[in-house]
Amino acid sequence: MVDVHITARALSALLGSWRNEDAAYRSLADRVRLLILDGRIPADTRLPAERDLAERLDVSRTTVTAAYRELRDNGFLESVRGSGSVAQLPGVRPGPVTARRSGYLDFSKAALPAIGAMTGAAVRAAARLPRYLDDFDYDTIGLPELRAAIADRYTEAGLPTSPDEIMVTLGAQHAIGLIARTHLSRGDRALIEHPTYPHAHDALRSAGARLVPIPVTAEGGWNDDDLEHALDNSSPTLAYLMPDFHNPTGASMPLETRRRVCRAAARQGTVLLIDETTRELDIDRPDSFPPFAATDDAGAKIITVGSVGKTVWGGIRLGWIRADRGVIRKLVAARSIGDLGTPILEQLTVLELLPDMTSILETRRSQLRATRDRLEQLLGDRYPYWDVPHVNGGLSAWVNLGVPVSSQLALAARNQGLLIASGPRFGIDGAFERFIRIPITYGVDDTERAIDALAIAWQSILRAPVPESALLAEVV
Repeated sequence: MVDVHITARALSALLGSWRNEDAAYRSLADRVRLLILDGRIPADTRLPAERDLAERLDVSRTTVTAAYRELRDNGFLESVRGSGSVAQLPGVRPGPVTARRSGYLDFSKAALPAIGAMTGAAVRAAARLPRYLDDFDYDTIGLPELRAAIADRYTEAGLPTSPDEIMVTLGAQHAIGLIARTHLSRGDRALIEHPTYPHAHDALRSAGARLVPIPVTAEGGWNDDDLEHALDNSSPTLAYLMPDFHNPTGASMPLETRRRVCRAAARQGTVLLIDETTRELDIDRPDSFPPFAATDDAGAKIITVGSVGKTVWGGIRLGWIRADRGVIRKLVAARSIGDLGTPILEQLTVLELLPDMTSILETRRSQLRATRDRLEQLLGDRYPYWDVPHVNGGLSAWVNLGVPVSSQLALAARNQGLLIASGPRFGIDGAFERFIRIPITYGVDDTERAIDALAIAWQSILRAPVPESALLAEVV
């Protein structure tokens, strides 16, 4: 039985400016299809009744009926007795493996491939496993030696940390969700950057928070006065921030802004949830930044989240939380509601890798630099009217298209074999239709192929000719 639904009002906000030159029902069907494909409408979600959606969108019921029919015919909706029209994905959505086999380029995720040392580390970890078989089973806080190694890395980076201030989790997303559940009650305000990491947005919403968005731009980052004003005047219970190589804009927060945030949060009693999963992916940032909590001079309540998913491999689901001892105890006590601990073998694998993180990060920076430079060159040559920011770290570029066609472009790119996330995936209520996120994680060759596909997709949605010279006939 389907019990998840989306209201006509919420769907209207997600749709944004959905009309284009096509017939109204096709334009509506295309936009709903994109929302299902990129996860903003999860599978098994019941869509609004046709009459309700027609009234909300100020279109005829016939238009909505025809759009729903087209979605059903293409496998994106299913009629369920007593539940109306329910979203579904036809077949299997292309993932990292199936996308590659079927010829798709999956640029919907900003993720690096596994490091070369991964296999050797896993083998060495497996050799160490027998000594833990008698003593460890459900590990809700983390192996003592791994927590000590993580704490040592914080201390070396300028933030003194002890092992009992570390909790090992099933990746950063698990950590964010756990923190949200334990620190937010329904109706509490939570400050969040706009745009932002979409899964953090989902976690705060799922905890019942009322979101207070604060703008972040690729060019200017955060406005100090606006950020401090939002903390002082909305008194949020929690604030989620990604101060280093922000996803998706790539911006980094200046040191003085960090101090102002800490002071404002201390005044209001706001818990700062700091996502540092991309902090070490520095390509050529001119300034050096310690961990965010090291800049606190006001006694703010700071909980930091980290992981190896962005630096080592997303397939090894291991992250951590750094917080004071009382918070760690609270999180450990609450954890068993959702899971019973982190796998021992994965912890041992990361323990094998941490001593080599300096060389691992140097390799990652080299990979990211090569792709970033080629991407900026390609986009600058082909689309001088697009605003392409220069990113000095992180995993992606937040490109301003100049016109609100991001969702249309993402759909058209899919027809060319490219999966890419449209701008509204990172916003609230359909914002950022002028932007698209382009990862710098997939290597130069794949990036050139992706820009070829974008060029054809761009031509198809704007009905404007693309010069033959704008398409790469061969890799140069």
